[in-house]
Amino acid sequence: MAGIVRDLGDELACTRPGLPGANSPYAILTHCLGVMAYWGGHAVAGREVSRDRDAEFRAAGSVDRLVEACEEAKRQFAADLAAAEPGRPLRRPPLASTWRGRDLDQSGALLHILEEVAQHHGQAQLTRDLLLAGG
Repeated sequence: MAGIVRDLGDELACTRPGLPGANSPYAILTHCLGVMAYWGGHAVAGREVSRDRDAEFRAAGSVDRLVEACEEAKRQFAADLAAAEPGRPLRRPPLASTWRGRDLDQSGALLHILEEVAQHHGQAQLTRDLLLAGG
């Protein structure tokens, strides 16, 4: 996804295609960084993580700064992953109401990260293609 926003540049990376509810590639990647930090850092590693999920989808700015943030997020995620104890309970329960009552352990949180990043990578690819086609 960092390559997608880098290739699009600041303007197109921050552009939403002309579809209802669509997000820009910049916002999609920002959301994925939030997912990694929250689920990997908060739920798995037990770090205090402040997150404004709604703001992730409104994010716009410098592609260079976002790519730098990606590199830092990958380093932090590697550390969070190293601290993981698959099969053990979450170190901090998720605050999102959609997860209340579910039996989710650290393995499940890590799988959720993979699921989110994979599906949003496809979304970013489609969004890029739409933007490059003038949509």
